[in-house]
Amino acid sequence: MKNYKIKTIGVVVSMLAVFSSCTKDFDEINTNKNTLTEDQLDQTLAGPAFASALYAGIHNGSYSSPGVDDQGTWGIATGILPSTFTQYLSCGYGTERNAFVNGYEGRGWLRFYTVAVPALNNAIKASEGNAEALAVLKIWKVFMYNQMVDAYGPIPYTEAGNNKEKVPYDSVDFIYGDFFKLLDEANATLSGTSVTTVAALQPNDRVYSGNVANWKRFGNSMRLRLALRISDVDPAKAKTQAEAAVAAGVIENNEESATFKVSNITPNNMNMIVNAWGYYMTASMESLLVGYGDPRLAKWFAPANPTAAPAAQFYRGRPVGGLQGQFGTTTFSMFNNDVLGSGSNGTLSETKNIEIFMASENYLSRAEGALNGWNMNGSAQFLYEQGISLSLRQWGITDPTAIANYIAGTSTPSVPSAAALYPTIGLETVPVTLPVAWDASEANQRTQIAVQKYLAIFPESWEAWADLRRSDAKVIYPPINTDNVEAGVGKSLMKRVIFVTNEYSSNRDAVTDAITKLGGPDSGGTRLWWDIK
Repeated sequence: MKNYKIKTIGVVVSMLAVFSSCTKDFDEINTNKNTLTEDQLDQTLAGPAFASALYAGIHNGSYSSPGVDDQGTWGIATGILPSTFTQYLSCGYGTERNAFVNGYEGRGWLRFYTVAVPALNNAIKASEGNAEALAVLKIWKVFMYNQMVDAYGPIPYTEAGNNKEKVPYDSVDFIYGDFFKLLDEANATLSGTSVTTVAALQPNDRVYSGNVANWKRFGNSMRLRLALRISDVDPAKAKTQAEAAVAAGVIENNEESATFKVSNITPNNMNMIVNAWGYYMTASMESLLVGYGDPRLAKWFAPANPTAAPAAQFYRGRPVGGLQGQFGTTTFSMFNNDVLGSGSNGTLSETKNIEIFMASENYLSRAEGALNGWNMNGSAQFLYEQGISLSLRQWGITDPTAIANYIAGTSTPSVPSAAALYPTIGLETVPVTLPVAWDASEANQRTQIAVQKYLAIFPESWEAWADLRRSDAKVIYPPINTDNVEAGVGKSLMKRVIFVTNEYSSNRDAVTDAITKLGGPDSGGTRLWWDIK
């Protein structure tokens, strides 16, 4: 990775790069012949810039895509970090053992600040005077920055893209305060307008095609998500924001869910990466899905012996945190090519849309809110069961009897099959011992909500990781080995991603100040502002 400085953020974004460029490093981005300076921007360029901010804002890229990136950013920024920490997949890299190696913490940071942020800044600049477009851009700003602040802690935010030599970092609590301000403003604008489609963004909006009502619901869904995130550190504000979000209207059905509509120019990077890079199903996922008889299992993963007769097929998840060669030639379940993998014809990455925010999450968040005493327009049990039903339907399980049977299920997560092959690695005690069927104990109900949200959010691991840290629910196995003995890490869930090495050399004073704002050492064991359990 080449050295870079955040000072250049926001200076340039290529309109033509939305469809053409093939740049891979920041030095090349910074000298792209097709770039546009801010004084050249007008409202006709808001849409193309927004297209780049959308795709790069979900950490996706391809050689011909907006932002001139490639799919390796997803593989590293998402696959090797949050998807590994949450055990949505087993990647085999050092991050499985809670180690930051080979500069993996820098790839997502680099692409975010040299592709996503400049695109967003230029979309905002080009949308001046268009209240509805600016409201949508405020919502997307909150979404894409929220993933980064929840991963790293203090980050460049207020002055990101200031074109200065040094860029300060803002604290987590300050950024969250601004998030709520932006979402309140966006809701007020979109609630008060007679416009139904944001024409300036519509042709390039591969999420909602500029639909005002859908963007309003998405913004309020973000308010609900963030309200729950701060519910331990600021319960009064959390209650106010959550109730306001639900009253204003959140995503309530799968048709309203936020997904990025892929194309041959903007493919689904997860589909391109998971099997090609050798990512596997984890023992934690096997324990939950097999134990519950979850019908999503066959949608997400392939049998470990796919060529066997159907009756003989079985699923096996790889224990997370294995040492190099620890599992020998043991076969594990890969991702299902029909739904998540690359596909035999190599085109699924161009047809399988990218999950951004699913309706099921809102119901499960509202269920927890109801347990908190918040007005969530429904009882905790009703909202819990609705969330499960929507998730099953999202993945094509539509038979009412199958859905009802799963919701009423009394089976519990099972011991992963790898335990019989490796009896000394500690898989016999499963993390979750509760069934799907709603329990009588409130403490158990909270765990059940956390488990079902963990499954419902899949495969969007950035939010799943944040929610596991916030709820402190024991949903997944600890890594069986650790390479990180720092305080707060060990075999526990990673608390954050460390700051980028290049920032220490190019922006040291700001990083030093960021560590002060973090409130602890720059390590994976330092909890963020909202993570106080």
